[in-house]
Amino acid sequence: SSGLPALTVPVPTPSGQDGLTTHFYGKDPTMPNTEILAALSGIHELLRELLRGVPAADAAAPYDPRLGCLSWQFAQTVYRETYWLREVVAGDADLTARVRHLFAAGPASAPDAAVCGGLPPSAHLIDWAGEIQAEHLRRLATPGALPAHPLLVDDRLAWYLLQENARAYERMLALLWLRALTRPGDHYQVEIPLAPRLPALDRVEVKQGHYRIGSRGEPHADDLELPPQAVELASFRISTRPVSNAEYLAFIRDGGYQRRELWEADGLAWLEAAAPRPAAPLGWRQDARGCWYERHLNGSADLLTDQPVNGINRYEARAFAAWTASLGGDHAGAVVQHEYQWEVAARAGLIDGAGRVWEWCANPLHPYPEFVPFPDSQTADDVFSRGDGVLRGASLHTQRCLRRASYRSAAAPDSRWGFAGTRLVYPPGSGL
Repeated sequence: SSGLPALTVPVPTPSGQDGLTTHFYGKDPTMPNTEILAALSGIHELLRELLRGVPAADAAAPYDPRLGCLSWQFAQTVYRETYWLREVVAGDADLTARVRHLFAAGPASAPDAAVCGGLPPSAHLIDWAGEIQAEHLRRLATPGALPAHPLLVDDRLAWYLLQENARAYERMLALLWLRALTRPGDHYQVEIPLAPRLPALDRVEVKQGHYRIGSRGEPHADDLELPPQAVELASFRISTRPVSNAEYLAFIRDGGYQRRELWEADGLAWLEAAAPRPAAPLGWRQDARGCWYERHLNGSADLLTDQPVNGINRYEARAFAAWTASLGGDHAGAVVQHEYQWEVAARAGLIDGAGRVWEWCANPLHPYPEFVPFPDSQTADDVFSRGDGVLRGASLHTQRCLRRASYRSAAAPDSRWGFAGTRLVYPPGSGL
């Protein structure tokens, strides 16, 4: 059994806060208005700092066609805030009308190189953003500065903007990582070579039953987390840790990228069409002796044995699972986790390593029954039509406002720049 959900039915929405958020990720994320605004101000500065440290030419370079460029990602956050606070809530479309043609499609539809090259220099964008965002914070903090509007109830719009900016922060970091990977070789020499290791047998059992998934409707909840659902899961065992660097190296050493039988049709098509053909996770490099190391945002470093593998897409995650299953014995039946399996295990505190890398799940992104998009339907329709996969957990770069068990991230199945690894599940043990 793969442990995929057998039944999904709505459940009532109880009051109170999801206890797992506190158990797993620290402080309960529900905050009074002043703390939300402080967090929003903080993410504004983080975004400006990312752009501030990059030469203008690099900020305008589209390192990935789906991400656009650093300058556009940054400016799009300002446009989004301006659209919702000034145009939708306050009825003033003056600023947004001037740049709507550049940003209205949203972050999932990045611009071409011509648009990126036509944006103002980074220093100008930073000054422009500082003035506009300071005014936005003033309006949100000042009673009566904004007219009454349903989006302002329970600080829903402030939460939405904070979390959209947090997502943009990771996209900008991904662009900086891709930028780092274009730099010439640094002649790095590995000090402690990474040794391959078969997948660990540390697993925890989850019995068949009905389990809750999704948010209970808190003001910070993203629409993809709502409404809460009850799912019936078959019994399964889930790895207590994400797949490690050493385990992934064993897959590489055993011909994982050459063995066609390990790859599903779409993954094989990606593998054979990519140029150059992938042979390891994004960011992995080999020194003069053939030892693998990692090039990341801050330079090059040895790959640590127990560190979760980072820089793989869903196709690679599935191929790794197929290779693991092919080992037989205690590894038989291995598959990539379903997102419901991850959430149930995470909510119960049964797994470790959550929050170090995003974790690919086997299933495609889908709306929960009775899904209602927030704040409008245009972006939601696009999300479900793209064929995205689901990532759960968080990465080391994820802001606290997104770190909760019910949060769902999405990315194209062939995306490798999302700071993502994976985790495996197995059929139930003989006692279940």
